[in-house]
Amino acid sequence: MKHNEPDRLSAAQLAAVRRSLTNGRGALSRRSLLRASGVGALAVGGAGILSGCGIPPAKREEGAAASDDHSDQEKQINFSNWTEYMDISEDGKTRPTLQAFTKRTGIAVRYTEDINDNVEFFGKIQPQLAAGQDTGRDLINVTDWLAARMIRLGWAQKLDASLLPHAYANLSSQFRSPDWDPGRAYSYPWTGIPAVIAYNVKATKGRKVDSITQLLDDPTLKGRVSLLTEMRDTVGLTLLDMGKDPAKVDDADYDAAINRLQKAVDKKQIRRFTGNDYTSDLDKGDIAACVAWAGDLIQLQVDNPDVKFSIPAAGYMTATDNLLVPANARHQKNATRLIDYYYELPVAAQLAAYINYVSPVNGVGPELAKIDPALAANPLIIPDAAMAAKSHSFRSLSSEEETAYEEKFAKLIGA
Repeated sequence: MKHNEPDRLSAAQLAAVRRSLTNGRGALSRRSLLRASGVGALAVGGAGILSGCGIPPAKREEGAAASDDHSDQEKQINFSNWTEYMDISEDGKTRPTLQAFTKRTGIAVRYTEDINDNVEFFGKIQPQLAAGQDTGRDLINVTDWLAARMIRLGWAQKLDASLLPHAYANLSSQFRSPDWDPGRAYSYPWTGIPAVIAYNVKATKGRKVDSITQLLDDPTLKGRVSLLTEMRDTVGLTLLDMGKDPAKVDDADYDAAINRLQKAVDKKQIRRFTGNDYTSDLDKGDIAACVAWAGDLIQLQVDNPDVKFSIPAAGYMTATDNLLVPANARHQKNATRLIDYYYELPVAAQLAAYINYVSPVNGVGPELAKIDPALAANPLIIPDAAMAAKSHSFRSLSSEEETAYEEKFAKLIGA
């Protein structure tokens, strides 16, 4: 890509966007279903869909977007987040952890739930970022592909490590060094979003399903298996089952995974590829086993004890939502202090108890147990060391790789 040209989406990438926003990660609501939002298909080049504003990305050569900081004079933070991604009081009138932060620091937080999906939100802030202007936001929460893009373009401010003692000390090792932000110089995760195997024990007649090999080859499951329409989750899990590392995937490995999936399609082992709509079929037992997002399972298991999950021995895929300070934000220091605050163990526990997602905060379990012992014991919220060690992420892709990979995946799933 030339230095001053905006990234553009291929037809395959556009199709992946539509899948995600229609019934995939980007379509999920937060409390009843996992919102593993964002378009996994857009790790590097994706937000080019929004470049129609006519302003090319103004990449900063040093990758850091510094601004005049007004934190000492203006005790405030403007924080944009997803809906139902923050604890709230029983009467719905206050947000306890934010209120406690303000009481302690004197910093007022203007909290706005104005992120509905990554693509739409980026469309709101891209013109200001490209023009070198303040977006009006000091802290945002975006999924890993968009965080990677903003860092690459120099549209995120490098964080002051001296203001992050709790975050640095308590960040779980599995989230410490993504390839798009080594050492977490620009971002800290808000939550982790796992893709694992789920099955209905009544539909499998008591048999456990715990590998992609079973999903693709077990004749007793034929026609009762679903996989996800999110390329990184489905292909990533298949790569792991083949002994390949999604963080190091090359073209040959990718093609081998697609071929393996194609064989399962051809013999009608796979019923369909789905977004979040697999949940009702899994609940009823029409789908016996599938690839699922962990947040769905926490909700499904409340009403249906037949729904089980398993972590493949080969490993599972994880995405993250991440806190960033946008370029030219007025209150960088205040925002960084708020990031660190959410890595204090009691605060992290209070947040996890409300939102029920994987906490990226190491050591939060005992504090969460004081609030709800069952949640603290749930590995989909507090992964133990063995589960954390099995977490994998798909590597960042170039625009050219993205196009090629999505075209092959779209052909596989009939999109």
